[in-house]
Amino acid sequence: MSKLRSLLFVALSVVSMAVLLAPGPVLAKEFTIGLILVGPYNDKGYSQAQYEGGKYVEARMPGAKMIYLDKVNPADRPGLTVPQVVDDLVEKGADLIIAGSDDMKDGILEAAAMHSDKTFVHISGDAAWTGSAPANLGNLFSRMEYPKMMAGFAAAMTTETGKIGFLGPLINEETRRLVAAAYLGAAHAWTTVRGRDIKDLSFNVKWIGFWFNIPGVTADPTQVAGSFFDTGYDVIISGIDTPEAVAVARQKSAQGARVFALPYDYEKACEGQGSICLGVPYFNWGPSFLRLATQVRDGSYKPAFEWDAPYWDAINDHDKSPVGFMPGEGLSAEVKAKLDAFVAQMGSGQIDLFTGPLNYQDGSVFLKPGEKATDKQIWYMEQLLEGMSGLSSAK
Repeated sequence: MSKLRSLLFVALSVVSMAVLLAPGPVLAKEFTIGLILVGPYNDKGYSQAQYEGGKYVEARMPGAKMIYLDKVNPADRPGLTVPQVVDDLVEKGADLIIAGSDDMKDGILEAAAMHSDKTFVHISGDAAWTGSAPANLGNLFSRMEYPKMMAGFAAAMTTETGKIGFLGPLINEETRRLVAAAYLGAAHAWTTVRGRDIKDLSFNVKWIGFWFNIPGVTADPTQVAGSFFDTGYDVIISGIDTPEAVAVARQKSAQGARVFALPYDYEKACEGQGSICLGVPYFNWGPSFLRLATQVRDGSYKPAFEWDAPYWDAINDHDKSPVGFMPGEGLSAEVKAKLDAFVAQMGSGQIDLFTGPLNYQDGSVFLKPGEKATDKQIWYMEQLLEGMSGLSSAK
């Protein structure tokens, strides 16, 4: 019996040692994304789209978490600098820091130089393209020009007055090319699809001065939208981060006017807005953020300028397309069918609206007859286009 006990003890010891030495479950390596948002994380616009992009990464990358600071702008957080925000994110363990707005350009360059052991991505900037970025900073943006063309197309197919208003933010290269893209989509629908004279299309841009309303600093977008409708414009395309255009359209519609609006940035911006909402061109940051985070974590990321194109086979595929256009209740079945055909033609290359002849607003040549714009010609658009009304420069 004593010998049996000894053998049993040895056997149990071997088993216990094997259990102790056996590899346990592999824990996912932690990875922290630090996100800097220009507006509120729940603005139903640009900043919320980026916030949800971060949540997309959390849901799909084991061990990933997002930390963020929103409302990083002079009105909501006066005196706060981007390098200060970055210092805090780094202290909290951020491995990848994403600055979400064009106006953060100088601050994120300074912060990246100060934290050379961290990886930075600036949304909408071009420093990696121009060669002025430090080695640890890349740029990312999505080709929103195409969904803006879709918005312009939907607006021109719907308008009864031939008067389309564009509610613009501040004036820079990004906003010029996006509003120009909307105009090109509208002009194509008006002339090629509806067979109307381009001279009978009014496309007017009014800028408020920032991405959203700052009382006492910007023009009030509610008043600007109201002035459009009060002067005969029956469709407004929004280029700002917040939903004032839709709110005013609903108000005017309730008063008996037949008016429409297209918000911007956020896929769900038309939800609950009823038949005044034609659709929304939106950013889908999740797939691009996941790609970046995966590359940074496994060490394969090489900072560069990336300008992601739509997934043309299904522009509203949440896992593949960085931009999309979500039709609203106000888009008629007939117009939606024509829009779908337009999207298919752009995706196949049958239609390229950035093809000359196109002139700038002052009559100078942007593209010669038959000339197709290069990426740099589009990115660095110097003016609005001929046929558009509104300021091309803040000067």
